[in-house]
Amino acid sequence: MLRRIFAAFAVVLLAMALLPFITEIHPFQELSPVARHYAEKGPDELGGANLVTSVIVTYRGLDTLGEVTVLFIATAGVGFLLRRDERDEEESAAAAGTDESGSAGNSPRPASELLMSGSMLLFPLLMLFGVYIFLHGHLTPGGGFQGGVVIASAMLLVMLSRVSLHLNHTVLGLVESLSGFSYVVIGVVGLVLAGGFLDNRILPLGELGNLLSAGAIPVIYSLVGLKVGTELTNILETMKSEEEL
Repeated sequence: MLRRIFAAFAVVLLAMALLPFITEIHPFQELSPVARHYAEKGPDELGGANLVTSVIVTYRGLDTLGEVTVLFIATAGVGFLLRRDERDEEESAAAAGTDESGSAGNSPRPASELLMSGSMLLFPLLMLFGVYIFLHGHLTPGGGFQGGVVIASAMLLVMLSRVSLHLNHTVLGLVESLSGFSYVVIGVVGLVLAGGFLDNRILPLGELGNLLSAGAIPVIYSLVGLKVGTELTNILETMKSEEEL
């Protein structure tokens, strides 16, 4: 009886929460002055065929910097929470029955032939697709975040198929740091030379619709893609290493 009362109460609360969204739906109205400026002047001002990308990268450059910073903090948080000191590692090794050389008594179970063959086939395709997404973010839907996630998915597939593989945290951290630093440098250069943080007009806009267009947006999205891909891969590698201890 009590369970039914709680269920009915939850349904009532859900209905009360959704009611404003249903009753306050308004028909399409005219764009605000800012939105109208973006829609009408954006392609000519920034040279990007994908207006959403132009808004995110250039008009909202500081917001994008904040999103990248949040992902960096999340990566650092995972590394901090999952880190182990030498004493913890020694205790884990002793509990697992390892010898003095550090080799585990129970080796990881190898992946199936299907997974290994599939990863060999899909890994280069996923990497290529990820690069394509952030290189064409100014032309088609996509961008640095989406492309970076696809690249990290490709690395996850390799980790699942090759259980003994360990990625170099130093290399991942170096690529992530250089990408983030270059991203900020381009933003500051845009602020100095073009009048706005991450202003893409520090490079020629090119012809609308071409790959080499939209000024610095392809460069910015490439850096974001590398940064997101390496950060997510670093998280996966950290969690994988923690699981093996």
